[in-house]
Amino acid sequence: MLKNNRDFLLIDDARLCNPNGNPDDENRPRMDDDTQTLLVSDVRVKRTLRDFAQKKGFPIFVATSDDKKVTMENRLKAVLTEYGVDADADEETKLNAILDNMIDIRMFGSAMAVDGITRTFTGPIQISWGYSLHPVDLVKANSISSIMSSNESTEGYSTFGQMQKAEYAMIAHSGSMNKFAASKTRLTQEDADLFPRLLVQSMMNNQTHSKQGQQPLLYLEVEYAEAFDGFLGDLRRYLDITLHKKYAIRSGSDLTVDFSRLSAAIADLKEKGYVTAVRIWMSPLQPGFTNLPQDAEQLDLFAPISASEKG
Repeated sequence: MLKNNRDFLLIDDARLCNPNGNPDDENRPRMDDDTQTLLVSDVRVKRTLRDFAQKKGFPIFVATSDDKKVTMENRLKAVLTEYGVDADADEETKLNAILDNMIDIRMFGSAMAVDGITRTFTGPIQISWGYSLHPVDLVKANSISSIMSSNESTEGYSTFGQMQKAEYAMIAHSGSMNKFAASKTRLTQEDADLFPRLLVQSMMNNQTHSKQGQQPLLYLEVEYAEAFDGFLGDLRRYLDITLHKKYAIRSGSDLTVDFSRLSAAIADLKEKGYVTAVRIWMSPLQPGFTNLPQDAEQLDLFAPISASEKG
C-alpha cells in the first residue's frame, strides 16, 4: 500500500472552450461571478480520468456506457460475474473483488449501499475544485447542431443555440494522497505513480466540442517521509501571480506564476527530513513559470499507458 503522504498541483489552460459547464445555468462555464474567476469541479476531473482509464482497458466501477452512467446495482452485478464471485457471497468477498480490481475506487473511494454492501470509503486521492489564476472573459458563440432522425419528416434537421466559452483561463487544482485512507482502499504505490499520467493524458484526450482547447501545463508532486503525517496543504496558496495586462488575458504569456514561496517551503521541509522527493512535469509549451523547486525529479507523463498497469 501507499506508505507516504503526497501533495500535488496541476495547472492547465483552456482556450475558447468550456472546461466545466454548469447544468443549473444553461451549461454556462462555472464562474465565481464576484471575482470573474472560472471554476472546475473535482467531479469533472475525476469523470474525465475515469472515462479515459476505461478506454485504456482499466476496469472502472463508477463507469459509463454510451455516455450514460451505469447504476451501481448493474455495475456490481457485472463485476461479481466478471470475477467469479457468487451474488450471495458475504460483504467482504464482494468488497475484495471491487478493491482488488477497480482502480477508481482505490483512488477516489465511494459510498456504497447496494446488494448487501453498506460501506463508505474515503478516497485517498482528493482533488480540489480548480480555479483560474486570473479573471476570465466569456464569449458567446452561435452553435448549430445537426440531428439525425428516423422520422422522414425531420431527418437531417438542425437546431440553433448559443454556447458560452472561456476566452482564456489558466486553471490550478491542488490535491493530496493520504496514506491512511490508502490502507482502506488498498491504493498501491504503483496506483499513485500511475495517477499523474492518467490525469494529464485524460485531459489531452478529452477532445469534445466543449472541451477541445484544454491543455495540461504542469504537474508538481511533493512526497513526504513515511514517518511524517502532515501536508503542506493547498499548494496554490504558495504561488504568486503577476498579470502583465490589466484586462483581456488571452494567453499564458499574459501572466507569470512565481513558485518562490512554494520552493522555499519545500526546501525547509527537505532540510528537516520531512520531504523525500519532489517531482515535476511541464508541457513543451514552457509557460511563464519561474523559480520552480530545484533538483526535482523530471516526470514523463506522456509515457503510453497500458491496461497491464492496472495492478
